[in-house]
Amino acid sequence: MKAGDIAAIIEELAPGHLQESWDNSGFTIGAPHKEVNSALLALDCTPEVLQEAVEKGIGMIITHHPLIFSPLKRIVGASVVERMVETAIKNDIVIYSAHTNADKILPGVSGLMASRLGLVNVEILDKEDGGETGLGVVGDFESAFSFPEVLELVKSRFSLSLVRCSKPADGKISRVALCGGSGSSLIPAAIKSGAQLLITGDISYHRFLCEKGFMVMDIGHFESETEVLDFLKDVLLKKLVNFEVRISDNNNNLIYYY
Repeated sequence: MKAGDIAAIIEELAPGHLQESWDNSGFTIGAPHKEVNSALLALDCTPEVLQEAVEKGIGMIITHHPLIFSPLKRIVGASVVERMVETAIKNDIVIYSAHTNADKILPGVSGLMASRLGLVNVEILDKEDGGETGLGVVGDFESAFSFPEVLELVKSRFSLSLVRCSKPADGKISRVALCGGSGSSLIPAAIKSGAQLLITGDISYHRFLCEKGFMVMDIGHFESETEVLDFLKDVLLKKLVNFEVRISDNNNNLIYYY
């Protein structure tokens, strides 16, 4: 099967043109016409994921985060990315990513977070033209919870031992905004939506100073996004027959906690 046919299945739901201007989703190594025999899914293309593909003869790696974000001026093996590019080309491996285009659809990354928390009335938080796509989502709990109840729910549903939070807001929490990855830029949109809480990752220190009645919760970048791999796997396997698609055994968080 051609790599482009695999990508087309994903882009039926998450069209490439939805990606942010700074993003680099799509094919980073290898062409759409390349024949591939199987696909390996991971949040990031790391040396371990790439080596797994080499050892198992897998022809295509599909990631959420692009391997190449910034332009490479040379490929001389001087950085980990340069060395991975060399390895992928030498072993004829295609690398494709669905990043912010998978973030900006309702069934995508942030929508998956909302489903995990059991939210209802879920809609796009920061809507683009037409309101069908955009970053983040917002939704409601079926009944309001206290902060300790929400904290325990989030820890349980995302398998977390700890989270980073701003000062807990007074009163019950009924409306929640979410954004997978780095979503602190959506704080104004979350407040405008009526949410009492924004759950995301990569929140910088000063963002934890919040307006009265509003709070933020940082659950980690990897932790907020990793479910997208199951989503992509399911999307592909509904359309593919006799084609192996699996999540990498080396799909690991780039951040280690001690």
